[in-house]
Amino acid sequence: MTTQQTLLFALLFFVLAALLWGKYRHDLVAAVGLFVGVIIGVIPEKQAFAGLSHPAVLIVAFALIASRAIENSGALTVFVRPLLRNRGSVVSHIVVTGGFGALISAFINNVAALAILMPIDIDAAKKAQRPPGLTLMPLSFATILGGMVTLIGTPPNIIASQFRADRVGGAYSMFDFTPVGLVVAGVGLIYVAVLGWRLVPRRSGDVALKPSVEQYAGEVLVTEESGVAGKVLAQLDPQAEANDVVTLGVVRNGRRFPGNARFIPLVAGDILLVEGSADGLAAFIKDLRLQPASDKAEGFRQPEASERKGQDIALVQAVVRSESALAGRSAAAVQLRSRYQTTLLGASRGSELIRQDLKSRRLEPGDMLLLAGSSATLSSTITALRLMPVSQIDMSPAAYWKVAVAVIPFALAIAAATLGLLSFTVGLAITVIVYGVTGLIPARDFYSHIDWPAVVMLACLLPLGIAFDQVGGTQLVASAVLWLTQGQSPIVALVALMVITITLSDVLNSVATMVITAPLAITLALKLGVNPDTFLMGATISASCSFLTPIGHKNNTLILGPGGYKFSDYWRVGLPLEILVLLVGVPTLLTVWPLNGQY
Repeated sequence: MTTQQTLLFALLFFVLAALLWGKYRHDLVAAVGLFVGVIIGVIPEKQAFAGLSHPAVLIVAFALIASRAIENSGALTVFVRPLLRNRGSVVSHIVVTGGFGALISAFINNVAALAILMPIDIDAAKKAQRPPGLTLMPLSFATILGGMVTLIGTPPNIIASQFRADRVGGAYSMFDFTPVGLVVAGVGLIYVAVLGWRLVPRRSGDVALKPSVEQYAGEVLVTEESGVAGKVLAQLDPQAEANDVVTLGVVRNGRRFPGNARFIPLVAGDILLVEGSADGLAAFIKDLRLQPASDKAEGFRQPEASERKGQDIALVQAVVRSESALAGRSAAAVQLRSRYQTTLLGASRGSELIRQDLKSRRLEPGDMLLLAGSSATLSSTITALRLMPVSQIDMSPAAYWKVAVAVIPFALAIAAATLGLLSFTVGLAITVIVYGVTGLIPARDFYSHIDWPAVVMLACLLPLGIAFDQVGGTQLVASAVLWLTQGQSPIVALVALMVITITLSDVLNSVATMVITAPLAITLALKLGVNPDTFLMGATISASCSFLTPIGHKNNTLILGPGGYKFSDYWRVGLPLEILVLLVGVPTLLTVWPLNGQY
């Protein structure tokens, strides 16, 4: 090997080791690797910032904004509500929720898809008296599988498309991934619905009705517009039961009535003490036109109707991180209401609901919070307090114009790109501009919806991957694979590439995996004299197969606590799925993208 190859191999080894170690942020590791590469001379200085303008980086950023706009529009509400009524068998439940999760993951960020469906899944488990761990892992896997189906479904697809444009000529279109991705996702969904959930261990102490991270005891305010003034608490039972909410009592002027005050007429300004899931509380508040209660000691005054009109009230579930400003402090201490215009509606600690002195209770890392406020301020509050958001629930009435604004430009961008009228990058950029002009995403929150660490990491890793290819590193690895598979069919090399990619994706994130394996796939195919699309598509499918560990994909990390999983549980369910992907994916690849096909 040359000196440059040796230095770059060593640099990539330390970067990948640091990413695998996980002690430092992935974007910081990638940035350090990039600039070390510039300093030692293996990356030209003029290419150091080329990743920031790379189409793959731009598409990922635009897709994240579009994903949030579709969430904000309420377009998914029509489809999500029927899922709340699904209380059938485990198999039928996974087919419905997993199928829907896979479908929306093809068009929006799959982490967002899981965040939308996870509370519903936990709530269904509670109603069916089964541990949520039986269905959460299948749901997570289904949302990961769904990302394989379209260009924007997952970052590996975008990266593969741009590498093809640079090395072969012509990027992939929106639905070039669909034939193979749809087959693999469909077979994967059948597996998790029929067999996968049965492999999840049932541990002693698994009780579905035990309060979970999405159960909260909270306070809601009766306003003049709510329509419940003059009614007694008992008359609210139908709405409470429909949303699985329990009414615990009434507080008036700072004094709680004895018992649960079932037959005392309610007046504006009363605070109802309620308990339920985040979705249940949101629906209860929305149905009765209540408001999240706030601590008057923080300077609270009931807003006028004109002030409330037009506000998009939402609930956000968020976890207190160790570095959060709330860790070791109370909501009152940080002036959550007066300073951040956000209300702490509920909190839970493990299986314990925090009921007493909610506003003055000292919070700890790992506590799950239910925050209420306007959609425009919640995201800035999450960022300022360094919380980890889990899901957001919009309590505003559905506005069909928002649904139209979200869906129509997005569909037109896809159609224009498919017909070759515009590049998908430009089409998606125009769509995002429409979202900003129409106010679907408030201007002040426009950039807060981008996962900047992921974007920065991709922008820093791309120059590293390009340099690795330019100095001949990819050629060396490809030659090693060819030597190991010498005398065998190109199919053996394809399988070897997919196994390598799957293995990397289980311990690294999919972006880093694809940056490394995309040029390797193309080089291998060209050396073998076969269709590079076959190998590149194989690597792309494999990069999304992060099923063996809770660290390979954010979705697997999100379900770790709520599902009560151990590290080994992912192996039990994920290993058969990865083998199934190979058994199904390889023949499908050879059919859709034959080795002797044109490219």
